[in-house]
Amino acid sequence: MLQCLMHTRFEFPQQTAFYKGKVRDVYTIKNNYLVSIATDRISAFDVVLPRGIPYKGQVLNLIAKRFLELTKDIVPNWLIESPHPNVSIGLKCQPFKIEMVVRAYLVGHLARWYKAGHRTICGATLPEGLKEFDALPHPIITPTTKADQGHDMDISPSEIIHQKLATPEQYEQLEQYSLKLFQRGQEYARQRNLILADTKYEFGLFDGKIYLIDEVHTPDSSRYFYADSYEEALKNNESPKQLSKEFVRQWLIENNFMGQEGQRVPEMTDTKVEEISNRYIELYENVMGEKFLKTDYTNIEKDIETAVLQSLEKLN
Repeated sequence: MLQCLMHTRFEFPQQTAFYKGKVRDVYTIKNNYLVSIATDRISAFDVVLPRGIPYKGQVLNLIAKRFLELTKDIVPNWLIESPHPNVSIGLKCQPFKIEMVVRAYLVGHLARWYKAGHRTICGATLPEGLKEFDALPHPIITPTTKADQGHDMDISPSEIIHQKLATPEQYEQLEQYSLKLFQRGQEYARQRNLILADTKYEFGLFDGKIYLIDEVHTPDSSRYFYADSYEEALKNNESPKQLSKEFVRQWLIENNFMGQEGQRVPEMTDTKVEEISNRYIELYENVMGEKFLKTDYTNIEKDIETAVLQSLEKLN
């Protein structure tokens, strides 16, 4: 069995809460700070798959760290420090119960929605005549609810305000931040021969101010195409080569799994797990423009604990 970091079970000084997400284990310290540990768990269709993907947590955490640093001139963010490749420590914000999904291409959920005959989603209208993978006339925002359990659901801005998930002023600010972040992400991707097709952002409040939280422009939250082969693929009615988690979703769909009741996750062999791991590393190297250095798994939990304790001492 390939080595993975699947779970953590720490008891840190002044720890006040623990939350196990689909991918991250999150420890609350003194109700002021969060220690977020990116495990190697992988989810698709809101289901955590039974096997982990080696180095996936490291890939997600380091890409998120890079983009949080590159976008803090646009919006303040929660990150204080990343003391280990799998760990981020930052401010405990009060999350908005919505995800801001920005889309610039007809791909994934939007393509499936469009193919089913729909032309309006979350208050945004799409033109006729689009084909899968086409660029949209301009980026659109299709927010979703942020479900604690089960599936996230599309939601319109008017419904967000009606349900008091954000005030009108807050929602307008969230939209502005999301579009500026997406533009920055697209500009960065172009420099790396990539196209940022879509992504999601999460925000929270700290002392009444909006902060960017969670991961940013990672393969779990974003879809990337290779720019140099995109046009050729469309011309030949082929799918553009993607660097994202979409290839995992497609493999699951081909094996009759979409997270619906009664469906079983197909067997993930060592070969399949290694293939997915290699794709995550490929995306890291393309997005970051540097060689991926694999974390040593020998004593990874002890290494994480030591790094976190040293960081927490500095915060006290």
